[in-house]
Amino acid sequence: MKKIEVLGTGCKKCVTTAEQIQTVADEMGIEVEVEKVTDPATIMGYQVMSTPAVAIDGKLVHSGSVPDRGKIETILEA
Repeated sequence: MKKIEVLGTGCKKCVTTAEQIQTVADEMGIEVEVEKVTDPATIMGYQVMSTPAVAIDGKLVHSGSVPDRGKIETILEA
């Protein structure tokens, strides 16, 4: 199971990112645990300057926008 963290303040884009990742993972049959991280210290620990951002198993894989479906599929398959 992949642990996915959606880093952000809880804005609409962050919520959308978390929802889309869960939807795509479900459709691909990949087990994920999606967690919304809003703690500024944790977000800064990933050196994120622009949200939403996505980390998988502790590694930052995307930041600055809502990833499109193709990007989500790519990061889930990695």
